[in-house]
Amino acid sequence: MKNSFSQDEKFYSVNPCTEEVFNEVPILSDSEWEQKLCLSDQVFSSWEAKDLTDRIAFVKNLIKILDRKKPELAALITKEMGKPIKQSLTELEKCIKFCEYAATQAPAFLADKKSLPFAPENSYVMYKPLGVILGVMPWNFPFWQVFRFAIPALLVGNSVLVKPAPNVMLCGVELEKLFIKAGFSSGVYQNLSISVEQTEKMIINPRIKGLSLTGSVQAGRKVASLAGQYLKKSVLELGGSDPYVILDSADLKQAAKECVLSRMNNNGQSCIAAKRFIITNKNVEEFTAFIIKEMSTYQMGDPFISENSLGPLARKDLRDHLHNQVNHLVDRGTKILLGAQMPERKGWFYPPTVLSGSISSGIDSFDEELFGPVALIIQVSDEEEAAKVANHSSYGLGSAVFSQDREKAEEWARNRLQAGSCAINQALHSHPALPFGGIKDSGYGRELSAWGFYEFVNIKTIF
Repeated sequence: MKNSFSQDEKFYSVNPCTEEVFNEVPILSDSEWEQKLCLSDQVFSSWEAKDLTDRIAFVKNLIKILDRKKPELAALITKEMGKPIKQSLTELEKCIKFCEYAATQAPAFLADKKSLPFAPENSYVMYKPLGVILGVMPWNFPFWQVFRFAIPALLVGNSVLVKPAPNVMLCGVELEKLFIKAGFSSGVYQNLSISVEQTEKMIINPRIKGLSLTGSVQAGRKVASLAGQYLKKSVLELGGSDPYVILDSADLKQAAKECVLSRMNNNGQSCIAAKRFIITNKNVEEFTAFIIKEMSTYQMGDPFISENSLGPLARKDLRDHLHNQVNHLVDRGTKILLGAQMPERKGWFYPPTVLSGSISSGIDSFDEELFGPVALIIQVSDEEEAAKVANHSSYGLGSAVFSQDREKAEEWARNRLQAGSCAINQALHSHPALPFGGIKDSGYGRELSAWGFYEFVNIKTIF
């Protein structure tokens, strides 16, 4: 059985629920991807020269097409990577909302900045595109991840090439069709069915002026190394091991609900999912009972059936790796409170799982991301230890803190938790108007909001 990897010069799409191959996409030859790159470079000048209002009009066309094709595209997402169909529809709705936001705000974001305090008279700052920007995109949000990178880059005036993950190549093919149907000039947005080795060749090609990657730390280090060697702007979003800290004054039932909501989103395969629930001895027993109750409500099964809230993991190797991580934690003293058994059924399912432990019981490293429906409850002696444990990770993408003392919770969010984003008394999520990105091994750069628009531009000063 093929496992969503490239074989025989093709990428295969495999339904993670049935394990059946349902599509194949040929891998481009080196000459074919070079032709695509040349086209992208050639059309850049004419695309840049278009008035911003014209580029905005194409984005508005895209919104209409996305809205009309939502059921069809949602079905493709679910079939190719396994998330519940309701969540696939939500992903597409999020893409539409971001396009609306970007189209509305682009004129203000990209207008010349004049009358700057203390600047010389008649000086100003303007924004110019860089050229061809390469996006290396993941499989867990095959549409949303592309949109939040590509839409600002295109509105600024760059041309864009996107390499999807191997197991969602059909989503990538459909995305290019959407942009063409919306009226974007031929070559301005192109999909690339290329291998990792070919991607590395493309990165170092002088026509590529910048790149954005969402993926693993290992992939990020490789891309950052190549980008640095060839002096190219890069944005990296590399996942996380997000801590959710439950302070002693928290509403435990509400906190548990939000923690599980975050942990189980996208079948647990989200970079900013809650991955470590940190709570003191004082409340651990009651909080754990709430967590187990909430996790037990998730019904595992065919993601096309609306009653099922937990679909399969996207690939067999991902499920096997997650199970090995769970077994490793158990071997070191972590207790299984729910799940952790490999289902005997077709499809790459993994059950809702709750683990519990403490630093003393062997949980001494948080540098491995649990990418699936596994909640890890970490018991600490007091809130001071909670802060140390929360930050004891090489990751720094998202975080959350729960307390009925709002002032205290905000102080924790501002000063105690080391992450690119922090939520208070709710599950963390991205928002079009707020910058998104991480620190430490979670990467650098920002997407969304005005900050996302300014990543791939020449911020040009005019005297």
